[in-house]
Amino acid sequence: MGGAWALPSAAIAAPERRKVIVDQDAFEGPGLQPILMLLQDPTVEVLGITTVSGDGWAPEETAATLRMLELVGRTDVPVVEGAVFPLVNTRESTRRREALYGPMPYKGAWMDSWPAYNTMKRREPHGPFEVPPLPEGMPRAKARPGSAAEFLLEMSRRYPGQVSVIAMGPLTNLALAQRLDPGFADRLKELVTEGGNFIASDVDGQHDEFAMQTAYAPRMSFNHFFDPEAAHIVFTTKWKRLVLVTGDANEGIFGTRALIDRAAASGRPAARYLAKTAQAGFPLWDEVQAAAWLDPAIVRRGGRMAMDVDLMPGANYGALVTWPAGKGPGLGEQDVDVVYRVDKARVEAMFVDLLGR
Repeated sequence: MGGAWALPSAAIAAPERRKVIVDQDAFEGPGLQPILMLLQDPTVEVLGITTVSGDGWAPEETAATLRMLELVGRTDVPVVEGAVFPLVNTRESTRRREALYGPMPYKGAWMDSWPAYNTMKRREPHGPFEVPPLPEGMPRAKARPGSAAEFLLEMSRRYPGQVSVIAMGPLTNLALAQRLDPGFADRLKELVTEGGNFIASDVDGQHDEFAMQTAYAPRMSFNHFFDPEAAHIVFTTKWKRLVLVTGDANEGIFGTRALIDRAAASGRPAARYLAKTAQAGFPLWDEVQAAAWLDPAIVRRGGRMAMDVDLMPGANYGALVTWPAGKGPGLGEQDVDVVYRVDKARVEAMFVDLLGR
C-alpha cells in the first residue's frame, strides 16, 4: 500500500472561534454597526449582546438590537437587557452640576434637546421606559429573561478563561456583575473598554460637533462620567487583561457616505440593514474598538498606564485619573493597555468587508 494518506475529516478540527459578549448602549445606527462587525466575522462566536443605558435608554436599545438581529437573520444570538440607570449618578445631579460648573455638550439619554450645532438626525429625547416606534419596525423577538449582569456571570462560569467582553458604553453592567460575584473578573479572558482622550489634537482651534466635550475637558469621557461609580469599580478590579481604546484612536475615522455605500453594495442581509439604517457623518467610535479587538495588528500606537475615575463631587466628577504603569497611589487602580492610534485604512477596509459579507 503506497501513496499519501489523510486524516479523517473529523480529526481536522476547525480553529475554535473566539468567544465574546458585546455590552453596548446600542442606540441608532452607530451603536449597532460594531455589533454587526463582530457577528459577521467567522472567527468569532458572539455569546450574547447585553444592553446598558448610555447614548439611549436600555429598553429602546434592546428593541433596536432585537430588530437588527431579525433583519440580518441572527435571532440565534441572545439579547439581555441591562441596567437602565447608573449606580449613583442621576439626571437631577447632572443638571445641578451643569448649573454650578457649566453645560455639558453631550449627556446621552439625559439630553433634553439637541444643540444648535448638531447636524445629525437624532431621535427626540424621551423617558427611560418609553420605546418609540423604530423606523426599521418593531421586533417580534423578545429579550432573554434575566439581567445583563446575571448573563455575564453565567457565561463566565460556563466558559472560564475563554470569554472576552467588549464594553462599548457605560460600565454599569460590568460593575454589577463584579459586585454580585467577586470571582467574575478572574474568569474573564479580558475586558475591552472605550473612552478618554489623551493626545492633544487641537491644531487650528476648530472642533467638529462630536469633539466639543473632549476638546475642553479631554479626560471627561461619556462612557465614564455617565456612571462614574461603575467606571471606578471596573478600573479598581483586577482583570486578567483590561484594555481602553481611546477616543484618540478614531480621530478622523468617519462613516462617510462613500464608505457606507461601499459596505452596502453587496446587497446581502447585513449590507441591506446598513443601507436602511446608517447615517453618514458619525465617527466610527465603537467600530474602531471592535476592529482593534478583531485584529490587534491595526494598532499603530499603544501604551500602558494606571487608571481610575475621580468620584469627588465637582467639575471633574467622572473624569479619568491616570499615572504611569505601576506608579499609582495604591488604592486599587489597575494598569490598563491603552490604544492611541490605529491604521485608518485597515479599519475602513474591515468595515466594508465585514458589513458587506
